[in-house]
Amino acid sequence: MSMNHTPSGERIHIGIFGKRNAGKSSLINALTGQNLAIVSEIQGTTTDPVLKAMELLPLGPVVMIDTPGLDDVGELGALRIKKAYQMLNKCDIALLVVDGSVGITGEDQKILEQIQKKGLPYAVIFNKSDLILNHANTADASLSGCQIHEKHSIWVSAEEKTNIHELKELIASLVPTEETKGRIVGDLIRPSDYIILVVPIDKAAPKGRLILPQQQTIRDILETDAVSIVVKETYLKETLESLGKKPALVITDSQAFKKVAADTPAEIPLTSFSILFARYKGNLKTLVKGARTLDHLTDGDKILISEGCTHHRQCDDIGTVKLPAWIRKHTGKELDFHFTSGTEFPSVLDDYKLIIHCGGCTLNEREMKYRLKCAEDAGIPITNYGTAIAYMNHILERSLEIFPEL
Repeated sequence: MSMNHTPSGERIHIGIFGKRNAGKSSLINALTGQNLAIVSEIQGTTTDPVLKAMELLPLGPVVMIDTPGLDDVGELGALRIKKAYQMLNKCDIALLVVDGSVGITGEDQKILEQIQKKGLPYAVIFNKSDLILNHANTADASLSGCQIHEKHSIWVSAEEKTNIHELKELIASLVPTEETKGRIVGDLIRPSDYIILVVPIDKAAPKGRLILPQQQTIRDILETDAVSIVVKETYLKETLESLGKKPALVITDSQAFKKVAADTPAEIPLTSFSILFARYKGNLKTLVKGARTLDHLTDGDKILISEGCTHHRQCDDIGTVKLPAWIRKHTGKELDFHFTSGTEFPSVLDDYKLIIHCGGCTLNEREMKYRLKCAEDAGIPITNYGTAIAYMNHILERSLEIFPEL
């Protein structure tokens, strides 16, 4: 990913929902002015959720989510509908597209109730206005019996591009307002501070670039007018000795936590990218509590290790290889590990004794909090890679010293 691109997890996620042939894909094309989604008269053209990152003025960087039809049929259709509903957990804004020539149906009403239950900002878009002679009467009939305020609805024609500008303005008005957007590290440091970032370069490291949490942290440091110094773990000790100025903070990749802790003098604050991102997503306290569960596992316990992104697994992959080995060594127990990645997050968690999640850098805040809420509702402890690794290396307390609220 280019350093100049807004990461997916930082973009507003806009979900497009509706029945087959309501015009969801046509609407995406009309909104973006591009043929991004396949449009066909054949019902069910969109068979899986499709996520597309783009610029949508006046909002800016967004992710548009095109979902399967809510009236899909058959066994596969039921699975596709389930996928569409799952996308509500990823959305910041939900757009329900209704075939204006038909009006709101039972399928539309059902997902609308879920949208309202989740407290999502939403709009009901009556498409195909070019086929309707009297919009007002049709809208009144469609909205009767539905808990939809007039400000949440709009008539458009994706085919003729009618009211598309007005729809963009409506979507922009739905963007959640954030009183104070959190910082990754910027609120912990001051201008001119030296911040050392420890970045191992191994087989799992992407060729020619840094991974997303490292990119975002560097950007946040620069925006604070502080100085970022990036080193491999093998050169940390030498760098600290030759720096000539005490760094305000050392931030390490979780894999190198043990060595970095040994090489960093006690008077220099130390933490990890994973711990910073746990706080950034608003869930550090929960994850710290979850890490302590590692001391209470027993033989045969099921452990879920979940990642927000998908990537090619290496022979020494941290999620599927290193982390399970470290946990077995720490606990001395024979544990049953299960793995998920990408959008696949189990809807039933009751069998697990602990969930260990990645830092969630590719997930937007809403989806990360949804996964945490799923764990909370099921009564299952949850932690993340960096917090668990710090705990197993007996350096978690030191890693949290920079957060006085904890």
